[in-house]
Amino acid sequence: MDIHSWSRPDEVQVRHLELDLDVHFDRKILTGAATLHFDPTSHPELVLDTRDLEIHSVENAAGFEVGARDPILGAPLRIRLTPGCSWVRVNYSTSPNASGLQWLDPAQTAGKRMPFLYTQSQAIHARSWIPLQDSPAVRITFEGRVRTSNGLSAVMAAERAGNHFRMRHPVPSYLIALAAGDLEFRSLGERCGVFAEPSLVDAARREFADTEAMIRAVEEMFGPYRWGRYDLLVLPPSFPFGGMENPCLTFATPTILAGDKSLVALVAHELAHSWSGNLVTNATWSDFWLNEGFTVYIEGRIIEKVYGQDRYAMEATLARRELDREMESLPESDRVLYLPLAGRDPDDGCTLVPYQKGALLLRTLEREVGRDRFDAFLRSYFDHFAFRSISTAEFLNYFRTELSTTVPLDEWIYSPGIPASAAEPYSDAFTCVETAASRWRNGETIDTSRWSTQEWLHFLRVLEKPDLARLEAEFHLSRTGNAEILSQWLAMSIQAQFEPGLALLDSFLCSVGRRKFLKPLYSELLKTPEGAERARSIYRRARPGYHPIAQHTIDGLVFADR
Repeated sequence: MDIHSWSRPDEVQVRHLELDLDVHFDRKILTGAATLHFDPTSHPELVLDTRDLEIHSVENAAGFEVGARDPILGAPLRIRLTPGCSWVRVNYSTSPNASGLQWLDPAQTAGKRMPFLYTQSQAIHARSWIPLQDSPAVRITFEGRVRTSNGLSAVMAAERAGNHFRMRHPVPSYLIALAAGDLEFRSLGERCGVFAEPSLVDAARREFADTEAMIRAVEEMFGPYRWGRYDLLVLPPSFPFGGMENPCLTFATPTILAGDKSLVALVAHELAHSWSGNLVTNATWSDFWLNEGFTVYIEGRIIEKVYGQDRYAMEATLARRELDREMESLPESDRVLYLPLAGRDPDDGCTLVPYQKGALLLRTLEREVGRDRFDAFLRSYFDHFAFRSISTAEFLNYFRTELSTTVPLDEWIYSPGIPASAAEPYSDAFTCVETAASRWRNGETIDTSRWSTQEWLHFLRVLEKPDLARLEAEFHLSRTGNAEILSQWLAMSIQAQFEPGLALLDSFLCSVGRRKFLKPLYSELLKTPEGAERARSIYRRARPGYHPIAQHTIDGLVFADR
């Protein structure tokens, strides 16, 4: 049972979805039909998930009713079936406030000329723009026709043929994705490319030039890429995540366009999902670590193979320390891998724990059994469960059948914190950075001309109560074009009440919607009465430009005492 879905796929399970949609930028809605195909059944009822959809009619059915709305789950759509029925067609329209859709005015885009639409279906937001069985345990094939106005381009996470799209492999509902805007395409290789607004597309092509090399790297380790093409779509900056692994078309934030490929670990991460998450999927959102822990592990292996051990070690070390910082703010119940989500929005489980603690477990297993054996296990795991959704219990049964280990798996998965046996990362490069930081604190000049983003982040984080005026004078951090470094600099400016840095907060928080940056910056502001007043002032202006998922997160911070 999936506690986050009204549907009952054990009774009737949808196998294929046909979408026929019109995009109305003027009204900020989608209208059209969803035709759902299932095995012929004598069962009297098909139950679908919806959220704020207007259901106009249901064809090839004896009747329908929309149940009461739950604040987390939305409302069930109960369709009465006739004996032997194998399909129904739901005619519907979305709400302008659909949680899985973001409608952007031209001013919110890079080009400032045309509107933009994109979807974000994970975790349970697909139901806000499609009536369907919105559970990761239900996998479907789908096809879609999308019509737009104003000459805008539409793309879906599927094979493309004009405005017709088809996904031939069964995927969970959260991987169905759509976007429409002023888009251009640039090829990155025989089977990969990038879509973006005209003003960003060439920068994106340069930044993502190594994508084909990344695909080959994973194939050498864990088997063939099974999705045909791997393209990327650079979204406007309001996108609440770094990336979203929609099959055939990863959605990506423009905040990774640093100009030096230093932030393309995100591409490696989303690509890795083509094996862990898209190919083998968590059956429920409590099993989320099966998607993200495996993906972070494979991301690291890609970075190591394409960019070298030093780069991998730096990124893993940074991530390990970020995990410790985040766990300090979490209740013990959320420091486990198998997440307790009863009565909660599954978006609440999107912390660093399933990502980084999960990856740390896999690195610990690799250390114990050896890389060759662990790679062979992972390859067999992806083959064995290909195009299936599985639970943590199923993973454990398979692992214990294939490998023996002294690693305390139950402790890792069901107990809070990090076991003492963890394979902790270590970076030689960071030792050199710490030496440089010590010299800088002593008033010496240091050479940072060849530093990577990761070295800069470590440098800034190991300084204790530094002279921010001196940092700014020497390194011009307020003018960096790197969003990761700028976010760290803004956090330090808040802590030190450094006005030249604080002056940038308004423009940054009003132009970037990525939760990775928003949550820590608003949290830092809220630690003082003056900061809280500034946070509320900025948020009132910034909130309309944030995605509903980001709004939900920051509402819980800024309005926690109301």
